[in-house]
Amino acid sequence: MLRVVVPIVILVVFVYGLVDLIRTDARLTRGISKTAWIFVQILLPVVGATLWFLLGRPRATDTAPVAYSHPVAPDDDPEFLRNLEIRRRNQTEAARLKKLKDELDAKERKPDAGNAEAAGTAGTGDAHEPGDAGTQGTDEVK
Repeated sequence: MLRVVVPIVILVVFVYGLVDLIRTDARLTRGISKTAWIFVQILLPVVGATLWFLLGRPRATDTAPVAYSHPVAPDDDPEFLRNLEIRRRNQTEAARLKKLKDELDAKERKPDAGNAEAAGTAGTGDAHEPGDAGTQGTDEVK
């Protein structure tokens, strides 16, 4: 019975280790290259498989670096979204500053216009500008 079980266990460990090694991404192997691991497992079936599981197999936390070879969509690109937000804030701030500047200019013009109207209307009484519609007492032709 032992004569049959030991070779079957060795064969199962060897095949499982070799299949696991072949299915593993070459960038994730630790220690030596994937090709070297295959040679080690073929030359030393039990020791090679054991070494693969202990030393060469990638850890659960190891991940392959994600390298995008194609352009990333704008809504997936964090740099684009960050720049978009900065641009939106700058435009909002520029619009707010322009509105405040316009209000300030309007306030500066208003007292000047108010003084001119007060000085012009105080001395003339019921004077109207030429061309006013509905004004009575003017001899101007329209």
